[in-house]
Amino acid sequence: MPQDQILEIWGEFACFTRPELKVERFSYPIITPSAARGIYDAIYCKPDEFRWQVTQIEVLTPPRYIALKRNEVKEKVPSPVTIMRWIKGEIDIKPILADDNAPKDDTKGRTQRQTIALKDVQYRLHAYIHPWPGFESRLPAFEAQFRRRASQGKCVYQPYLGCREFPAFFEFVIPNEGHKQALSDLNLDIGLMLYDVFDLSAPGKPLDSSKNESPSISLFRAKVEKGILVVPAYDSEVVLKGVK
Repeated sequence: MPQDQILEIWGEFACFTRPELKVERFSYPIITPSAARGIYDAIYCKPDEFRWQVTQIEVLTPPRYIALKRNEVKEKVPSPVTIMRWIKGEIDIKPILADDNAPKDDTKGRTQRQTIALKDVQYRLHAYIHPWPGFESRLPAFEAQFRRRASQGKCVYQPYLGCREFPAFFEFVIPNEGHKQALSDLNLDIGLMLYDVFDLSAPGKPLDSSKNESPSISLFRAKVEKGILVVPAYDSEVVLKGVK
C-alpha cells in the first residue's frame, strides 16, 4: 500500500493563478494540487513509471495578499525537443529578447502585469506515489529514493510556488513527530479550484507529442476546513475533467 510522503514547504511569495483570468494574475488563497504535485516532481519523478497523487494540504499560515507589478516576456519557453535540437546544433538558437532591442510586435519583448500574490506562505503537503501498471513491485524503492532525496534537500530543479521566480523551500516530515499545527480557525469555501493542467490518467511526460497528449484542465470544489484541504483522487467523479 502506498504511504503518504509529507513535506513542509514555505516561501516569501507565491502565486497560484486562477485560470479564468487571462491577463492579470490573481492567486487562489492557498496552493493548488497542481502546484503541490509540481513540488514533488521537482524532488523526484519518473513519469513513465509513476505519478504523484496529492491527498491533503495543511495551511500553516493565514493567507495574506500583496500587490506586485512584474515584467513578463510575451513568448513561451521553447519545448524540451527544441532545446535538445539547439544543443545538438541541428537548428539555430533563437533567444527570447526582453529589452529594447526586441522586435516591436505584439508577440515579442516584455509586458508589465499586475499580480495579486500571496506572501509568507507555509504548507504541509501529503502525497503518495501511484505506480503505473507493471511497476507496482518497485513502490518501496520509489518511496525510499524519495525519502533519501527529500531528507537531504536534493531536487532535480528548484521547486517553486506557482511562478518560477518564487522559490519554494522544503523539509521532509517524519509522521507523528511534533510539528506546527494547521490553522484550526481557518475555514474557506474556495469554490471551483484548479486541480491540474495535464491529464494524469496515463503514463508519460506532459505534452508528449509522440503520445498525442494535449493540455487538459481539471477542476474540483475546494473547501478548507480547520486549516485542511482534502484533495480527492484524480480518477474520482468529483474531479471535473476535460475542460479545454
